[in-house]
Amino acid sequence: MTLPAELCGFEVGVTFPVNREFFKVLKTSADGSFTYLATGSVTSSFTNLETGKTITENVSGPAKVTFFPDGSSISLERGRNEFLPTPAEAARFGLPNVSVTVGKRSVSRAPDGSITSMSLRGHVAVDVCAALS
Repeated sequence: MTLPAELCGFEVGVTFPVNREFFKVLKTSADGSFTYLATGSVTSSFTNLETGKTITENVSGPAKVTFFPDGSSISLERGRNEFLPTPAEAARFGLPNVSVTVGKRSVSRAPDGSITSMSLRGHVAVDVCAALS
């Protein structure tokens, strides 16, 4: 996939050279909500499409995500995970536009996919835009 230039000032290509991720449905509720666990091994390669500079990062998580019938969701993530908020969301939470975080992260999303709340008990391991500049 290609991330738009509005995120880093240049387009970023994203590939997954290692994707041995597994999803297991943990719970399905009568109201239509369901929870799954994502585990396994995943790496993401980020490439500055102007210069060709590439970095590869472990983003293996794991993550536990609950989807609700209205389309909203809550994810509880641990370990190393990529984070791709909109520029406005990144500014709101004081994080880079494209990053890899380490620690415990909780993200709640509205049905349209926008982030309604986010907490991070950890740190930004990689500011992807800065690393590719």
